[in-house]
Amino acid sequence: MTQDLDDNYKIAYDNKAGFGTSPALVMVDFAQGYFDPDCVLYAGVDDALASALRVREAAHEAGIPVILTEVSYQKGGRDGGRFFEKAKPLSCFVKGEKTAEFAEGLVPRDDEIIVTKQYPSAFFGTSLASTLTAMGVDSVILTGLTTSGCVRASCVDSMSHGFTTSVVADACGDRHPAPHEANLFDMNAKYADVVSEAEIIAYLHALKTGQSRG
Repeated sequence: MTQDLDDNYKIAYDNKAGFGTSPALVMVDFAQGYFDPDCVLYAGVDDALASALRVREAAHEAGIPVILTEVSYQKGGRDGGRFFEKAKPLSCFVKGEKTAEFAEGLVPRDDEIIVTKQYPSAFFGTSLASTLTAMGVDSVILTGLTTSGCVRASCVDSMSHGFTTSVVADACGDRHPAPHEANLFDMNAKYADVVSEAEIIAYLHALKTGQSRG
């Protein structure tokens, strides 16, 4: 059955978008709550963060923009709308909660942009698309949490805003492998190229080398 599904998708969706020439790295919602065993959001995604930090370092070495997203709500979640009403764990992102802070090891740098959001996509209701366009960005590299939620939503919106999109599989995580793998599979089929950490770092290294030669 799995082989039949793979064959079916290859016939319909076997296509690579490739990498752009002027990318930006977007790190979606690496919040402390996902790493706190006492938090309802806990997902055991340390490997994803470690991978994302390596990609981040390569991005800075290549001189491309790095954007961190965070989720933040007023007390009571009045600015969270129906999303806050439906998804109760979002209370972990109310301002002042330690679980809403960036994960240990991810300290924002002065040259990084922080985008604050209330909904799944990094683009919805934020200035991210216009900021990337103003910087001349043509493509987005996505890492983050969770694969089936905010990463997927950001992926679809990235593509919809006209950015060639790559999702780094190793640098994304979810609380269960099934939604993680299913959403990587579907994003790769329709919206983005799902790539490995090694592939994206090799691309960033080549980008850096090309810039230095130029």
